[in-house]
Amino acid sequence: MYRDRIRLKSLWGKVVPAEEAAFLIKDGMTVGMSGFTRAGDAKAVPLALAERAASEKLKITLMTGASLGNDVDRILTEAGVLSRRLPFQADPVLRKAINRGEVMFVDQHLSETVELLRSRQMGPVDIAVIEACAITENGGIVPTTSIGNSATFAILAEKIIIELNLTQPLDLEGMHDVYIPTRRPFREPIPVVTAESRAGLPYIPIDPSRIAAIVVTRKQDSSASILPPDDETNAIAGHLIEFLGREVKQGRMGRSLAPLQAGIGTIANAVLHGLIDGPFHDLTMYSEVLQDSTFELFDAGKLTFASGSSITLSAGKYAEVLPKIGSYKGRLLLRPQEISNHPEVIRRLGVIGINTALECDIYGNVNSTHVNGTQMMNGIGGSGDFARNSHLAIFVTKSLAKGGAISSVVPMVSHVDHNEHDVDVLVTEVGLADLRGLAPRERAETIIRNCVHPSYRELAADYHRRALQRGGHTPHLLEEAFAWHTRFQQTGSMMPKPLAAE
Repeated sequence: MYRDRIRLKSLWGKVVPAEEAAFLIKDGMTVGMSGFTRAGDAKAVPLALAERAASEKLKITLMTGASLGNDVDRILTEAGVLSRRLPFQADPVLRKAINRGEVMFVDQHLSETVELLRSRQMGPVDIAVIEACAITENGGIVPTTSIGNSATFAILAEKIIIELNLTQPLDLEGMHDVYIPTRRPFREPIPVVTAESRAGLPYIPIDPSRIAAIVVTRKQDSSASILPPDDETNAIAGHLIEFLGREVKQGRMGRSLAPLQAGIGTIANAVLHGLIDGPFHDLTMYSEVLQDSTFELFDAGKLTFASGSSITLSAGKYAEVLPKIGSYKGRLLLRPQEISNHPEVIRRLGVIGINTALECDIYGNVNSTHVNGTQMMNGIGGSGDFARNSHLAIFVTKSLAKGGAISSVVPMVSHVDHNEHDVDVLVTEVGLADLRGLAPRERAETIIRNCVHPSYRELAADYHRRALQRGGHTPHLLEEAFAWHTRFQQTGSMMPKPLAAE
């Protein structure tokens, strides 16, 4: 049954139940688990940990690639297992625990976590728990639908637990490109010069003597909650396609554009979906997460190659794509996230980065993580890696939230993840603001005119006019800069209440 997937026969005796493997993890340990945006995550050992925590003290620091599926973060949080979590999460229960201060969350750029481990600024990793679809003849780990940080966790950990998932197709083997940068300060350039470049191995190379346990699992990845395109996301896609068309006409790029990156989520996925009917062809992707739109572009004949760190799909698309994943072989590569998100490679390839803003302000600063400046949502993820280094750093958002009670464009963001120096283009369903080469006063006029919803446009324009009277390179009224946010906290809406008729 499973032994044909464990090709190193000396490891057959390491197969144990999840409960037994979980006993290798002790209170106070740092654990690195596979998983990147609900794909390729450990599925059995963390649940066994949660069961143990019901009868003994068990607190761990949990590192992953990004968010986990199968409610793992929720279950570990409710069991009280998590003392510290990094570098990204997307679970509502864990989010509440983080905002209550019960779990210490370290929000990191996704390219940086393993750099900090490798240089011993964090860590060490006591145990790595890695999902695999096979183990090679020399003990190499063949990952499943993500690599994330799994390779470095496995290489650095004292012990390794492998979750061998029999539902993951063997056709995944050969789609991975595991390249680990050499150590600084004598690091060689990363040999990735196109989205298609292969630089490493199709498996994670480790000493098989460090494999302490193998757990056989049969649970599938969680599907992503991706909504279909709507009128607003279609409008955002339309503005962006028109903008890219102008870039082509002006000779800044060809009809194949440049390698595309899109962050996780409904809006970014819908924007890429819009390219199906666009005038561009022979597209490539150099991204983190390959979503539904990646395979829709493949099937439409628009996309020739996609490089990422995980495959994260909606339920319908997962059921459609995974059984025939072998048909995409030769057009897909999955890399460690430190390579998919590496500044050196992103800048070399001239990536077009498309990420989602939680809110932005009239000068082009972007908040990706904190509601009202204090409440963590998910984390910065890879948006910072791409914003600072892309050929075009594009942020998209709907102009309104909460039925119009919130304007996504405000006088000053309540938390800054991407400052104005790293933001080239802002897009809402209202329009697109090209901010390249503009001074702050010009940026404000452009954003207010093109991106602010009409119901808030005069409020934003009035704030800017009065700020201009006070002066400054970036004019602000500090006593009013967060007035929209405080009004929302006090009244439930950023919109001022109309004056009562006399």
